Amino acid sequence: QVQLVESGGGLVQPGGSLRLSCAASGTLDGLVAMGWYRQAPGPERELVAQITMDGGTPMFGDPAKGRFTISRDDAKKTAYLQMDNLRPGDTAVYYCNAKVLGPDTTWNEAWGQGTQVTVSS
Repeated sequence: QVQLVESGGGLVQPGGSLRLSCAASGTLDGLVAMGWYRQAPGPERELVAQITMDGGTPMFGDPAKGRFTISRDDAKKTAYLQMDNLRPGDTAVYYCNAKVLGPDTTWNEAWGQGTQVTVSS
């Protein structure tokens, strides 16, 4: 199993920046990608950004394009989300996500506990 620990959320004014970190531990042999989803009040989580651990290929959801950057330290099994030019609409709980390929070639996901990001003046 993979455990994820997030840090870096908080309150920021519009136009400000925050950096989220997510560290993975546990059984990491099949760790393929890490990233973040977010959930504002409502039924669904939406993709913010994801990055592959081997090669560092990023993928962004529409809200993040042009404002957020994702990076990773494969040796530390840690991913980072740099969020710039934050807007009130970015207010949400941000969840770290890991995609793991099992030895039987089935895909599994792990989730962090979530960290609150609030953008308000």
